[in-house]
Amino acid sequence: QVQLVESGGGLVQAGGSLRLSCAASGRTFTFNNYAMGWLRQAPGKGREFVAAITWSGSGTYYADSVKGRFTISRDNAKNTMYLQMNSLKPEDTAFYYCATSHFQGVELRNPMTYDYWGQGTQVTVSS
Repeated sequence: QVQLVESGGGLVQAGGSLRLSCAASGRTFTFNNYAMGWLRQAPGKGREFVAAITWSGSGTYYADSVKGRFTISRDNAKNTMYLQMNSLKPEDTAFYYCATSHFQGVELRNPMTYDYWGQGTQVTVSS
């Protein structure tokens, strides 16, 4: 079983920054065997891809809506993934989830390719 715990969400004004963290654990879980991703869900909408990172950290993918503003990273020694969010906009308001995936390429843009999900953390950006 895999446990993913997100933290770092909150309320911020437009133009501000937040840093999300995702701590992974599990008795038989090997963190650096998996690609990781951040996905989000706004009220009344489906889950959408935000960013992903390959198992080694050498490859990253971003949704067009966040490219240049968000940065995904991971620390395999700490079993933790991060999402640095800068220049936040009201349309970034959503519940943010971290998730694991067995895929390593462009398939990571598809929310259906993720296996385990955390409980999520709320990000609210006021105008």
